[in-house]
Amino acid sequence: MIQLLGANDWSDYELIDCGSFEKLERFGSYILARPEPQAVWPKSLSDEEWQSQAHAQFKRDKTNPEKGNWTFIKKMPEQWFIGYKHEALNLRFRLGLTAFKHVGLFPEQSENWKYIFQKVQAQKQSKVLNLFAYTGGASLAAKNAGADVVHVDSVKQVVNWSRENMEASGLKDIRWVVEDALKFVKREAKRGNKYTGIILDPPAYGRGPDGEKWILEDMINELVSTCAQIIEPTNAFIVFNMYSMGLSYLVMQNLAKLHFKHIGAEEMGELYVSDRFEKKLPLGTYFRFETKNP
Repeated sequence: MIQLLGANDWSDYELIDCGSFEKLERFGSYILARPEPQAVWPKSLSDEEWQSQAHAQFKRDKTNPEKGNWTFIKKMPEQWFIGYKHEALNLRFRLGLTAFKHVGLFPEQSENWKYIFQKVQAQKQSKVLNLFAYTGGASLAAKNAGADVVHVDSVKQVVNWSRENMEASGLKDIRWVVEDALKFVKREAKRGNKYTGIILDPPAYGRGPDGEKWILEDMINELVSTCAQIIEPTNAFIVFNMYSMGLSYLVMQNLAKLHFKHIGAEEMGELYVSDRFEKKLPLGTYFRFETKNP
């Protein structure tokens, strides 16, 4: 089933406006202006209105567009916390301004968190693997629902950030792994370890802790093939999420049908957030499914 999922049930997050390749967002009490390549339409508010609301604005470095700098317009802390709550799912996140424009949270992912939470709750014994796990929103959702969670990311500082979020959310006992994702799943396959849930949110490009190069188009097939070896054959779930522009959820569906023997209920589509003017900002594609008996 193809769906457009709008992550519009936050109280501590709001997309105020988007356009002209930027977005204006509220995270708790603080408003940030950041680049957004998919916001190709004009802004609804004037530049003056953006300036009057924003606490900080991110501008890309002209010599290195992958990085940039924050300009502070109003006083705000370097770090702060916000929360997310949906029914029994209750999480808390530490935010901060990074040199890559990120703040430590992708609010649109709350739609995947709800799915993960529900699937874990329906399982008798749940063991979830979160790959490319960043600051751990999906890991926290799985742990909040009662799963044993293995959290894998190649950047130690980001894993430490995830630990802060776990503690802020009142959770414990997530297993932290600083390693290249493909290396880890290959080793798990050799060990014969199995999971009842796997979450994949791979970047377009990346580096492992030992300099391993990750290129999404070149390596995603091998990763998915190996994940198929470590998933329980029935009553398990897989969440694929991709922000890489230009890659359809059909890419993920084709990989799943090639490598997983028996696929149950499927969900696929796009994640988005609406601004105050009802413009829908697309923020990635997803493909989710369950494994089942033949």
